[in-house]
Amino acid sequence: MSLEVIEKVTQVETETRERKSAAEAEAKKIIADAEREGLALLQQVRAKAAETGAAQLKQAEARAAERSAKIAADAEAEAAALRTQAGKHLEEAAEFIVGRVVNH
Repeated sequence: MSLEVIEKVTQVETETRERKSAAEAEAKKIIADAEREGLALLQQVRAKAAETGAAQLKQAEARAAERSAKIAADAEAEAAALRTQAGKHLEEAAEFIVGRVVNH
């Protein structure tokens, strides 16, 4: 083999090693970038989920407060109706009691 051929093979091998090293470095950079972007996206998704969860909790609390107020208002209306009904029968009950006491 001539010296020229040996030098050419050596040069090609060197270039191949350099390209391989460059490709490995580029692959590592791509992986690192993808990991960084993935973590950033994950953080955004978690933040969005926390926001959404907080908003849903606030809505649920608002609906619960509305329902609680309605239940309280209904209970108060029912209590008022019962008081009115009881008031109507109060005089009858008093007469009944007095009649029982007097007759005994």
